[in-house]
Amino acid sequence: MSFHDNIDAKIVTLSQLTERLNASDKTVVFTNGCFDLVHQGHVDYLSRARDLGDLLVVGLNSDASVRRLKGSGRPISNQTSRARVLAAFAFVDYVVVFEEDTPIKLIEAIKPDILVKGGDYNRDNVVGADFVESYGGRLELIALVPGESTTNLVERSKQ
Repeated sequence: MSFHDNIDAKIVTLSQLTERLNASDKTVVFTNGCFDLVHQGHVDYLSRARDLGDLLVVGLNSDASVRRLKGSGRPISNQTSRARVLAAFAFVDYVVVFEEDTPIKLIEAIKPDILVKGGDYNRDNVVGADFVESYGGRLELIALVPGESTTNLVERSKQ
């Protein structure tokens, strides 16, 4: 399988993902986001998330979802491009696009062992934390690289 084919094989539908995860006994780590302009902060965050388990699943907000959450000027990169960039990372095992504003349906379907969000969140505002903890999973908050965010990048590019 070529590197190119491997990237595309990592981008899956929810049904493909659940089928693959059900056939595995590995520790599944899940995180999600828009990942509009991937930067050093994302690389640090995602690689540290992967270090927590055997498989890293990234839920990616669809273009429509990003527009609803971030405004009409976003996303900058379309969902196909964003998914392929994420899938190119060796530490990302699967990317699944979701249309909703939150990943709760994904979380409920895949039942990750570990739910990961950035340190700018706290337990009370992480969607799915209660659900994951209800079956013995856990929430991990990862400290973010200071000053690294897509919003900061966009603002700097305007100057």
